[in-house]
Amino acid sequence: MTKKAIILTLVGVVVGAVAGYIYYVEIGCLSGTCAITSKPLNSTLYGGIMGGLLFNMFVKSPKK
Repeated sequence: MTKKAIILTLVGVVVGAVAGYIYYVEIGCLSGTCAITSKPLNSTLYGGIMGGLLFNMFVKSPKK
């Protein structure tokens, strides 16, 4: 992986983590039975993983 790819993926992780926490605060799960949105840590980690995967899709692979 190139330095640009790593930076883009890390930006995606940060954006996703912030989005996951905002989702927990604004929507969340009041009953506590939701696996992802019942705790802020779960929601933030899930958002970070999804953000990293999403932003990593836009990294171009080097040509051989």
